[in-house]
Amino acid sequence: MMSFSQAGSLFGHFMHGGVRTVITGQVGVDKKPFIERIAQIARRRGKDVLVCHVGDMMYAEAPDVAPGRILDLPRSRLDLLRRSVFKDILRLAEKADNLLVNTHATFRWRHGLFPAFDHDQMVELDADMYVTLVDNVDAVHERLTREHEVAHTLKDILVWREEEVLATEVMANIIRGHGRFFVVARGIEWDTAESVYRLMFEPQRRKVYPSFPMTHVIDQPQILAEIDSFRDVLAEHFITFDPGDLDEKRLLIEAAAAAKRGEKSFAVESNNRRMIFDVDEVNSVAADIDGQIYARDFKLIDQSDVIVSYIPQLPDGRPVLSSGVERELQHAYESTREVYVVWRSPSEPSPFITNTATAVFPSVAEVMNHFQQKGYVKEYQLRLDSDRSPRQRGRV
Repeated sequence: MMSFSQAGSLFGHFMHGGVRTVITGQVGVDKKPFIERIAQIARRRGKDVLVCHVGDMMYAEAPDVAPGRILDLPRSRLDLLRRSVFKDILRLAEKADNLLVNTHATFRWRHGLFPAFDHDQMVELDADMYVTLVDNVDAVHERLTREHEVAHTLKDILVWREEEVLATEVMANIIRGHGRFFVVARGIEWDTAESVYRLMFEPQRRKVYPSFPMTHVIDQPQILAEIDSFRDVLAEHFITFDPGDLDEKRLLIEAAAAAKRGEKSFAVESNNRRMIFDVDEVNSVAADIDGQIYARDFKLIDQSDVIVSYIPQLPDGRPVLSSGVERELQHAYESTREVYVVWRSPSEPSPFITNTATAVFPSVAEVMNHFQQKGYVKEYQLRLDSDRSPRQRGRV
């Protein structure tokens, strides 16, 4: 099987064997268990993967530092410690079949904003792929309050996330060139570690962005179940970048409902823990959340090969076509992606749909048959449990 490091020659042949991947993410994303799952998937499939957690290695080299306090060290010692650990990683990388490096691109801490990598060492590492792992703002907030003693606001978390994404993308583009950087959501309803494994070891798979209405069908359980089945089919056969893997809009909806009840706070379950959020604070970052959703979804389209949009129908036959889905289709078309639409309504789609779509199909089965004919998938089987209940999270 062709590995990522052998796929394509746009940037020349890499100087090492195997696949080297750098995974970044802001403090509070909890990358370690996610990365270990990627390695477990690889090992079950016969691929040896060395995992290097930079933070753990720094603590091991500095046993005098209390757990959770390493970022409180003076910058000079922190930088020297990181460089020393990365020298060890570079030595280990020479003998590793495949490598996963868990690190950060930036830190925003008591020292302010500062880089968490050294350019010369990243060039020497010569990673094939860079991934920034992202998670819901409420989930990151919960972990920060549980695991770290640092004052923060929701605005801080949103800013940190953007900085980490941007810094990693710049690093990847400078060192590797276009097409080696990906944003991946940690996932709400299922683990997206499989997608990262496929990015590393199955580059022949098409990268797909599933597009579907969210808020417009929140009170339609049958339609939600249809959408879930559509997402599941694509996730089974492709590398999917699913916008439903983050559900931060939920915070805004809950805040609005609490304000309508005259309440100043509301509770949300994050990481199986009940968290209290201030209505005014959530409303103060509403524009930031909406703006990041907009930008992130377009980024997910840009890093995909194909967009497949599911347009369900209401019980009266009318199509459920949201402005968000229309914007996604237009962006994908203008980005020269393959654009496929599953149009469930008996009414004819508008020219705004047909003029931007590569092809329009009446069902998921027919679009999957088309992909089979194009060689994108081999065998596939659609779910038969049409009466399934929709998932409860990751949809608004």
